[in-house]
Amino acid sequence: MTNTDRPIASSYALAVDIGGTFTDVVLRSAAGKAWVDKTLTTPESLDVGFFCAVDSVLAKAGITPAAVTDVVVHATTVVTNAVIERKGPTTALLVTEGFRDILTIRDEHRYEMFDPQIEFPAPLTPAELTFGISERTAATGEVLKPLDRKQAEAVVAELRAKKVVSVAVSFLNSFLNPVNERAMRDLLMELAPDLYVSISSDVAPLIREYPRTSTVVMNAYTAPITRPYLEALTRGLKQRGFAHAPLIMLSNGGVIGVDVAGNFPVRMIESGPAAGALAATYYAEVLGLDRLLSFDMGGTTAKACVIEDSKPLVTGHFEVDRIYRFKTGSGLPILIPSVDMIEIGAGGGSIASISDLGLLKVGPQSAGSTPGPVAYGRGGINPTVTDADLVLGYLSADGFLGGEMRLDRDGAVKQLGALADRLGTSVGDVAAGIYRVVGESMAAAARAHAADRGIDYRGLPLFAFGGAGPVHACYVADLLESPMVIYPPLASVLSAFGTLVTPPRLDLGQGALSRLSSLDWNAVDKIVDRLVDEARRGLASAGCKSGDIQFQFGADMRYFGQQNEVSVTFDADPRQRHDAAWLRHAFEDAYERLYSFRLRDVDVEAVIWRLVAIGPVAHRDSTPDLNTRPNDIGGHRKARFNGHEVDTPVYARRDLARDQSIDGPAIIEERETTIVILPGWRATVDRTGCIMAVKG
Repeated sequence: MTNTDRPIASSYALAVDIGGTFTDVVLRSAAGKAWVDKTLTTPESLDVGFFCAVDSVLAKAGITPAAVTDVVVHATTVVTNAVIERKGPTTALLVTEGFRDILTIRDEHRYEMFDPQIEFPAPLTPAELTFGISERTAATGEVLKPLDRKQAEAVVAELRAKKVVSVAVSFLNSFLNPVNERAMRDLLMELAPDLYVSISSDVAPLIREYPRTSTVVMNAYTAPITRPYLEALTRGLKQRGFAHAPLIMLSNGGVIGVDVAGNFPVRMIESGPAAGALAATYYAEVLGLDRLLSFDMGGTTAKACVIEDSKPLVTGHFEVDRIYRFKTGSGLPILIPSVDMIEIGAGGGSIASISDLGLLKVGPQSAGSTPGPVAYGRGGINPTVTDADLVLGYLSADGFLGGEMRLDRDGAVKQLGALADRLGTSVGDVAAGIYRVVGESMAAAARAHAADRGIDYRGLPLFAFGGAGPVHACYVADLLESPMVIYPPLASVLSAFGTLVTPPRLDLGQGALSRLSSLDWNAVDKIVDRLVDEARRGLASAGCKSGDIQFQFGADMRYFGQQNEVSVTFDADPRQRHDAAWLRHAFEDAYERLYSFRLRDVDVEAVIWRLVAIGPVAHRDSTPDLNTRPNDIGGHRKARFNGHEVDTPVYARRDLARDQSIDGPAIIEERETTIVILPGWRATVDRTGCIMAVKG
């Protein structure tokens, strides 16, 4: 048995994914049986929706919390919501004296060169709460001026007077020598122990001042929300009789202990979407596919991610809260490893409206779970994608969530009718228009994501999941020239399932400019030693033994004089090789794959040393129980395709048999989602329980 094969000795594992509209839960037994549920998210108090979903799924399985002796894993939008909705507490920023405008000046990059009215998201800390501290560290790491304690004490007094809750500290060149940042942290803890404090040398010890500062500010801004939430969640689970504290899904596609997640909430900002990408990775391996396009459409957003070599793309730099969704540079940068994906405001709850040009548009505003789409009957008055899907006949008014939540079709027709009157067309045409517009938006996002990475998206199978994804996937696949759509089991709650097939993982980095021609191997060894020690401590919080951890070593490297780096993964531990020629060869191989050439007479520079630490994988497959003989069609329903209503066969997914084929148009229903097979497509049930739809 390898260290990546950890048998499951316990009986049940639980996963909960809180989205913008729904909270999804998966309960899996050691024998491979799964129970799922989907409840409305409670944004005013996320733990209420969490435990509501948990109680419901435990009741379905007929067990008590004490039976969940395997892991409890959690993915959440709490960090993302705090940033986007600007619901964080009063947060201050301490910087080196003379650099108070760093968040306003940014990096002077203009994402629209010729737009005189270019906009950027507002900083999370206002100018009046940004303070310069008398200290200075040189670019060599030498402390030129120690922290001026008297001046710093005066700033702390001002922080208390202004009722600051959390503080971010980002001093110049602190990634090379954190002594002044640590002295400031110690002073804050001495004089104001109730403050939340985040220092950049702990959160993101990486080169480039502006994104490093942006990252630590986001950590400080969200810590007072996230840490109490996770602590309350842990207490609630313990009080109910669960055996373990929860593991938390991180943006990098791994899970970690609640203590690490609470101290570094910025690492959780893409928690839920990353879980979905990891589930897509799992099925890529199961199906023997090297490449596919993950397509996750929920109630609030849609996410696309390219899976290459059965692995999701991972980036060390991304943005949130973009002013323009496809414009790099229009958001807040974060130097945290994350599954590389594109996310847009296009989900089941996305609101349809008329633009200033008199055109139909969809999103990015969402009705969320409160009040939700008009059809939910919870006071919503704005027509949404879900309302359009209902009016088109794709969703069942009486069978939504297994009949537990009846949809108001008449209300949806009324509000869509108001929109139709303004556009001078029919309700059916407006509903079809919403379906097409949201599909075009998602296809455009996927194209942009793939093209920006030099990937030809045409021909990639589309892996569709999320509550709304299976409804729209065939149309999106048509637009992307995808020959196949894959609908996995548990499609509606697949992000929750993804947390159960994800190992503990930490991605760490340390900035240190190092030319290979004059490499100081003692300094490199110290950096890697520190990263390994931090990784061991971090994964210990997830229950990993030191001997069970696998390490991958790498660096962000560039030719000397270049501005941007290439991420390189080494095939061995650099501490054991001490070979600069070997490092150069690894870099030039990666560089040539991207740019088709190499510069043999130019020195190479390592900018960031990186480490990926991965714990053992727990195999928690969900074994499908497939029928051997197909059951009869469940009925028919009028549904609109290509401008015409068609008497469409409706199947229950649980009644489908292995190798059964269905020609479109057809509707396949399960409790948590609905699959729409468009005309010209044929769907077949695979041995894995996946429904494989192909065109032609």
